[in-house]
Amino acid sequence: MIDARDVRKRFGHNEVLRGVSLRVARGEVVAVIGPSGSGKSTFLRCLNHLETIDSGHVAIEGQTLATTDAQGRCAYVPDAELRRICAKTGMVFQHFNLFPHLTVLQNLIEAPMVVQGVPRAEAVARAETLLDKVGLAAKRNNYPSRLSGGQKQRVAIARALCMQPDIMLFDEPTSALDPELTGEVLRTMRELAEERMTMLVVTHEMGFAREVAHTVAFMDQGELIAARPAREFFADPGHERARAFLEHML
Repeated sequence: MIDARDVRKRFGHNEVLRGVSLRVARGEVVAVIGPSGSGKSTFLRCLNHLETIDSGHVAIEGQTLATTDAQGRCAYVPDAELRRICAKTGMVFQHFNLFPHLTVLQNLIEAPMVVQGVPRAEAVARAETLLDKVGLAAKRNNYPSRLSGGQKQRVAIARALCMQPDIMLFDEPTSALDPELTGEVLRTMRELAEERMTMLVVTHEMGFAREVAHTVAFMDQGELIAARPAREFFADPGHERARAFLEHML
């Protein structure tokens, strides 16, 4: 579903990604962990063109998004194809990114109607099903300012799902939440995992990584240091830097 090879990205003189390679299979949940500033979020954003890579290869569901030729020149596919490929992924951000001037329902139906051309009645039916799924059907006419942080993030998940993506990308979805609100968001994510949604999750929630993820990938200083099945990783991450990180987090 995701094939990233030797992905490199720099901001000015700062090389944020130093040859990151990761493959994600259909239905797999991969937790990406590591210290702050290790490049986790940048890597995630490179997978759906929110950031452009400097070199490497990125393919989504076997379709090339960007690749690098023998001369080191990185090129993306044409814009129309780029949009079509990126539409296969849904993104949930750390700070929700809901439209404050739209109700919960309007937040969900906007993109399907505008981007996909879905008729309003169909978009509303799709949105109502998803709001029921995340336990927020009663909040459909509320504005985001009337929601808790956990409710906002569940709306954000429903909004991403409303585009019917094949892959969900989560960028530290609970890090802006109070601890008591984190559980409701993680429950929603667990349910998605049980439904075999392909998920790549940047997270500091070690319990989620241990219990829900099939694979744990550890990043540090722009490199993917270790990627192992979750049970094996928590028993022995196989690298001293990863081991020290786990000792600090657990």
